[in-house]
Amino acid sequence: MRKKKNIISLAGDLAAGKGTVSELLIKDLNYGIYRNGEYARKLAKEMNMDITSFNEYLKDHPEIDRQIEKSAAEYAKDHDNFIIDARLGWYAVPESFKVYLKVDSDVAAERAFNDEKRKNTESFATVEEQKADMEKRFKLENERYWNLYQVHKEDLSNYDFVIDTTKLTPKKVANKIKEAYFAWLEY
Repeated sequence: MRKKKNIISLAGDLAAGKGTVSELLIKDLNYGIYRNGEYARKLAKEMNMDITSFNEYLKDHPEIDRQIEKSAAEYAKDHDNFIIDARLGWYAVPESFKVYLKVDSDVAAERAFNDEKRKNTESFATVEEQKADMEKRFKLENERYWNLYQVHKEDLSNYDFVIDTTKLTPKKVANKIKEAYFAWLEY
């Protein structure tokens, strides 16, 4: 059995609440954070691409994708007591408490469309356009992750804890994660 670390890796559906929930967990646990998504969005912006175009670009540049995923594992070597907000954080840091956040796709599209932080790399006129783009990104990511790592991020057997955030407040989600995390640490 792997040695457990005081690290929670948050993965999940697009707009399931990873960013919001991770902020609550950081405050409640007094943990740090590592966000792969910020790194990817920064690279996309530097290349004058929206995030979906950047995902398409990564198909032909696997070395960039590998570096993005490797960065979380490298960080975890020297750090403890932090949250990983990354789609493949569970894969990069298997000794972490692996959490998957699920959400209804219509709710996710609404959340993403109304999220001001996404406007730099995602700009759509309607919620329907946002949803179509999210579905495209989901497929692109799944294909890329399978080709590079032979994993499916939505395979729930990869996780220690799965929670549907569709009808829960971020605070309730964070509380349920903490409860499961503390039980996992004790086990």
